[in-house]
Amino acid sequence: MKIQRQDSGAVAILRVSGKLMGGPDAEAFQSVVLEALGQGRRHLLVDLGDVNWINSTGLGILISSYTTLRKRGGELKLLNVSKRIESILMVTKLNTYFESFQDETRALESFRAA
Repeated sequence: MKIQRQDSGAVAILRVSGKLMGGPDAEAFQSVVLEALGQGRRHLLVDLGDVNWINSTGLGILISSYTTLRKRGGELKLLNVSKRIESILMVTKLNTYFESFQDETRALESFRAA
């Protein structure tokens, strides 16, 4: 897994590529989230457009980050979720927690509207 961070105002955009799984991925993802929080960014947009695999531990990484942000008054939203990952979110009912967008501009605007 690779993560590239880009900031857009108060929103940190994490562009994730590869496989989102446990182990070192969890630590790397959490580190980027905590770094963004430390820099005053409480809103996180996770771009999953280049993620070709996610397992239950990868879902756990997203849930943990979601919880961390919510506890600090922030939000985590998803961008470019593939049909495969979308179906996993639906089966696990996680789609009720994660707001998902296919358009980056609309996703960024949704943070400002909240």
